[in-house]
Amino acid sequence: MSFAGKAVLITGAGKGIGRETARLMAARGAKVVAVSRTQSDLDSLEAEIGCTTITVDLSKADAARAAARQGLPVDYLVNCAGINILQPFVELTIEAFDLVHAVNTRAAMIFAQEFARSRIEQGGGGAIVNVSSLSSLIGFEDHASYCASKGALDAMSRVMTNELGRHGIRVNCVNPIVTMTELAARAWSDPAKSEPVLHRIPIGRFALAIDIAEVIGFLLSDAASMMNGLSISLDGGFLVR
Repeated sequence: MSFAGKAVLITGAGKGIGRETARLMAARGAKVVAVSRTQSDLDSLEAEIGCTTITVDLSKADAARAAARQGLPVDYLVNCAGINILQPFVELTIEAFDLVHAVNTRAAMIFAQEFARSRIEQGGGGAIVNVSSLSSLIGFEDHASYCASKGALDAMSRVMTNELGRHGIRVNCVNPIVTMTELAARAWSDPAKSEPVLHRIPIGRFALAIDIAEVIGFLLSDAASMMNGLSISLDGGFLVR
């Protein structure tokens, strides 16, 4: 599954699933354009895989669009940037709700728009993977903003599939169960919260970032040329229990 001669833009590439995806794609020959809000993360990634880096706060719409345009042209896009603010529903603030949606959903829209326009100008083709979450299907406690943002991402991706497929651009989502990243550790470090979820996963563990990155790489590849419009649960069997 070689990506030699191809380029991929990855948001949220500084940490977690995004960083692991950047490593995997670079190892398979792709030129990586890595986007993150933390310069030190990008510096260490650049030293590791030799990528191009763009530092941006994706909660700012104009800055996100400028960064998307700066990273083009590329053959593939992975929208992996995400944040979470844990609040009980009755205490959920407008500020938290808007911020989570700005990063998790609106920034993905902006990057996908600019990517699609660029690909269409070049004659079409390419692929997008949006990193969603099993939270788009499950109402996890204290995750109202996050669940809503990922549900919106799934729904938007279905529209993208319909409209962009006509230009040969495939769009898929991956929907992981808890993946042991820095973001997840903050939300799931309490055994009282994590153990009941682990108990429902037949394989008995949370996901690792490489588990998700491998599927992202497959979905970008020509081997997945008929996979389009999917939201793929990567949950170790959680949903069957």
